Amino acid sequence: MSLPVIRLRPREDRRLLAGHLWVFSNEIDCDATVLTAFAPGDLVRVESARGRPLGVGYVNPKSLISVRLMSADPRAIIGRDLLVARLQDALAWRERAFGQPFYRLVFGEADGLPGLIVDRYGDTLVAQFTTAGMERLKPLVIEALERVARPANILLRNDTASRALEGLPAYVEAALGEPPAETTVVEGSCRFQVALSAGQKTGWFYDQRPNRARLLPYVTHTRVLDLFTYVGGFGIQAAAHGADHVTLVDASERALSYARGNAADNGVAGHVHTIQGDVFDVLREMRGAGERFDVVIVDPPALIKRRKDYEAGLAAYQRLNEAALAVLGVGGVLLSASCSHHLERHALSRAVAQAASRMKRGLQFVDEGGQGPDHPVHPAIPETAYLKAFVARSLSAS
Repeated sequence: MSLPVIRLRPREDRRLLAGHLWVFSNEIDCDATVLTAFAPGDLVRVESARGRPLGVGYVNPKSLISVRLMSADPRAIIGRDLLVARLQDALAWRERAFGQPFYRLVFGEADGLPGLIVDRYGDTLVAQFTTAGMERLKPLVIEALERVARPANILLRNDTASRALEGLPAYVEAALGEPPAETTVVEGSCRFQVALSAGQKTGWFYDQRPNRARLLPYVTHTRVLDLFTYVGGFGIQAAAHGADHVTLVDASERALSYARGNAADNGVAGHVHTIQGDVFDVLREMRGAGERFDVVIVDPPALIKRRKDYEAGLAAYQRLNEAALAVLGVGGVLLSASCSHHLERHALSRAVAQAASRMKRGLQFVDEGGQGPDHPVHPAIPETAYLKAFVARSLSAS
């Protein structure tokens, strides 16, 4: 089948030739390509200004990212066989990396399936279709998921804010079976009850798994403060690994109710205390009361959602780490993370260092990490390397 062509402006093919999968609207030759002639999700072939084939993908004239390539092979057919092959490859890697069926099965561009996120919870899959092109392919994707992963249930959490940028409606619905409203995630020695249809993202944050493990050697016989805890992923594992006292803080009372249940299920309810409120307000009150902790975890939601918010977001990361250091005891351990893909790794480490300087605290970086192996990084797409985490030790003076 011959696909309609998207023609690029001169010298706008360099990023694609290096392996990137995105074409921005200002890179398209509008004289040779009438974008408004396309419907969101139409399949297209992309060519350089000189007519060199660059690959096939789908287009959305309403989006800043106008085209997302699914193959650099201009002869590739975007259909059932391609989807099955990509899913088989993704599943094979996860089964090699993890001993239990709890992981991110598909991570969008990094798995050659731009616009698709799939998390696995045992025999239930939770999928997010974030682009118009992937939404158009939804029936084939569901069929391919059934064939490759053989789930009992598939839930569509198509309620992400990014869908609005693609002109797509928000909805949550079952695509296969009767997905449970709640399920249990197994991580390390702990079990967590999470909400699939009404929780954050798809219900759980698999990406922080290695950083939760990274913190465990430092928690025995300590007081731990877990900020933005959600359902207690960091803090409850700390309690299960010997922390004497763990305080979980979150703005959502519903999330904290799950956290308390998870603490009880893991036999550590007596070591866990929850506080509902704004993290900055809670930290201010703790500092005023002279509270001190041996371990503080700072894992906020993305504070920089758009490039134009970079400076304000960077300042917010610094203020947040200053407030965290104010309640961290000398010799204590700070884990500071960011899931903002706009924030570079070095910028987060600098924000933490500057926070320590302003607080007149010495600091040693002792470890660092990122997302887990079920969130692979596409080497040509820096946006896929979004998660940063630093472990630092607080000293008495700078």
